[in-house]
Amino acid sequence: MNRVFAERVRSREVVVGTFLNLASPLAAEIVGLAGVDWVVIDLEHGPGTERDALAQMQALAHTGAAPLVRVEGIDRARFLHALDMGAAGVVVPRLGSVEDAERCVDFSRYSGSRGVARYNRSWQWGAATFAQHDVDAAVVCAVQIETRDALDAVEEIAAVEGVDVLFVGPVDLAHSLGISGGADNPELLRHAARVADAAAASGKAAGMLVGSLEVAALYRDLGFTFLGCSSDGGLLTEGARRVAVGLKALREAKEMTA
Repeated sequence: MNRVFAERVRSREVVVGTFLNLASPLAAEIVGLAGVDWVVIDLEHGPGTERDALAQMQALAHTGAAPLVRVEGIDRARFLHALDMGAAGVVVPRLGSVEDAERCVDFSRYSGSRGVARYNRSWQWGAATFAQHDVDAAVVCAVQIETRDALDAVEEIAAVEGVDVLFVGPVDLAHSLGISGGADNPELLRHAARVADAAAASGKAAGMLVGSLEVAALYRDLGFTFLGCSSDGGLLTEGARRVAVGLKALREAKEMTA
C-alpha cells in the first residue's frame, strides 16, 4: 500500500506517466526505471490478461512507479482483481453518467462494495496490519471523460466523493463529439478545458494521455496535473524508427562516397 501517491494526486501535484500496452514485464520495468510517477496497465485495449497485469506489477515493484490498471469496464470483479493484485488504483473507461462514477467509487472501496480478502498480494499475503480505511485512502479512482454523455455531466461527475481523477481520452472524446484532427485541435482543447475547470472546482485532478510532449504542454497549461504521454509500444516504435532512419542515412552517405 502506498498512500503517498494518492495524496500527491489529490493535492493536484503534477504527476507524470505513460501507458503500458505490450503486456510485457520487461517493458514495464524499463518504463518504471525511467523515472515516471505512474503507469497505467491497459486491459481495455492492450493484449494482456489479468495474469499479465500481475507480472507487470511485480516488475514495477522496485521502480517507484505507481501501477494503475485500466479495467475493461465498470465490472465489480475486474476492480476487485486489479486491486487485490496490488494496483495503486483503477482507470475506468466509457463513463456515461454520475451513476457510473458512483459505481466506480463503490467498487474501489471497502467502505463500498469491494469484497474483503487479505490473503492476496495487496495485503502482503495476510501479513499486513493496516486498516481497511487506510487501504481505501490509498486507492486512486480515475474515471474517463471520453463520451458526450460524460462531458455533459462532467461537473456532477467531478463532485462525486471518491472520484480522484477526471481522465480525458482525447481520441475517444473527439470521436464522440465528431471532432477531427489530433489532441491539439482547438475545439477539443476547449472541451478539455471544461473538464479541467470542473475538476479544479471540486478539488480533483484532471488527467490525460497524448502522443507528444508538445501536446502534453498544452494540456498542462489548461490545468491538467495527471500528465500522460505515449506508451511502452509507442516509445519503442518511436525509438526504433529514429534509429532506423539514422542508420539508413549512414548507409546512403556511405554509398554516395563509394
